Parts: sequence; structure tokens; C-alpha cells
Amino acid sequence: MAFCSLIRIFVPQKGTMKYRIKKETKPKLPTFGKYKAVAVHQQTISSDQLIKEACEQNPISKGVMTAAIIRLSEVINRHLRQGDRVRLRDWGLMKLEIESDKVDRLEDFRAKKHIRGVRLHFIPESSNGSQALYDGITFEKDDY
Repeated sequence: MAFCSLIRIFVPQKGTMKYRIKKETKPKLPTFGKYKAVAVHQQTISSDQLIKEACEQNPISKGVMTAAIIRLSEVINRHLRQGDRVRLRDWGLMKLEIESDKVDRLEDFRAKKHIRGVRLHFIPESSNGSQALYDGITFEKDDY
């Protein structure tokens, strides 16, 4: 139990996101030909890197942190697959959403035929209309 009380899932920090300007190339979209900012993702952070950083900031061993994260992910995934929403304090809510084709008549719907897949939907935690995840973000154009 002491382990759980030592960790805060999310600590707001400032950050700078890089972006590039891209032209919309999908002709069927109403925004076709217009320009928009898109995020530049420079790296993918692994579980091992997250664990290393978290252990540097908390008096917890790498083994304990790894075991806790693995178990937590197993529990979260089980709940998501069962259709539950999962709320992580100071971070947000996640849930799985079904993507399906539309049919004209209810009796024509067939799950195997019309359900195309599932997507993870994440909603950042908010307080009084403010989402801490987004607080302090600045934007910088990427020089590519």
C-alpha cells in the first residue's frame, strides 16, 4: 500500500511541442488544399525509459516499479476489454469505442460484418474547465 501512496501519476510540467505545416491532401474532406499544423513526434518513449525516470524521482526500486506497471496495465486492459471506463487520477479517463459501418435498418446490422474495429479514446483530466495535461505547452515550428 505504501508504494501506491508514493507515486503521483501526473505532475504538470511545461513543455514545447514542435509542429510542421502540412497541406490537407484528402480530396473528400472539406478542408482539402488548406494548411494545418501537425505535431512532430521526435521519439517513442519505452516502458523501460518511463520506469527509469520514475525511479529517479521516487525511492522505489526498478523491479518494484516494473512489476507495478505491468500489473496495472493488465488490470486496465482487462477493464477496457470488458467495456469499462478507466479513470487514472491526475491523468484522465480512457475507454474503448467501437467503430462500425452504418446500416439503414436495425435488423440488417451484423456485428461480424459491420464492426470494423475498436479505438482507445483518452480524455485528459480536467478541473474547472482546465486540463492540466495541456497547461504550459508552448509551440515551436520544426526546422526540417
